[in-house]
Amino acid sequence: MRAVVQRVTSASVEVDGSIVSQIGPGLLVMQKNYEVLLVSQFTLYGTLKGNKPDFHVAMPPQRAKPFYETVVENFRKSYNPDSIKDGIFGAMMKVNLVNDGPVTLQLESPQTSKLGTSK
Repeated sequence: MRAVVQRVTSASVEVDGSIVSQIGPGLLVMQKNYEVLLVSQFTLYGTLKGNKPDFHVAMPPQRAKPFYETVVENFRKSYNPDSIKDGIFGAMMKVNLVNDGPVTLQLESPQTSKLGTSK
């Protein structure tokens, strides 16, 4: 799994002109009492093939959606459920955020190559 973590003063997800989730100050650090906004983004696995993006290492949607839903559910179980917000899987989303710092971290689990392969 690959994730980008950003500290924000606010963030929201907009789908078809409507805000579907929003948080105040937050980031993915569970020691603080922050809100968390989870957004699926297969383009994190994009690479350039010539001058075009290639997403062949991204998890296929039929596997990615249940995986994402499990991640969201695990966050809700292990943290304050009311503080966990998410976007809509597979939707074209406008993610609005106000970066705080800026602080941006890219995290990657050691099993990334196994998760991204489609068979």
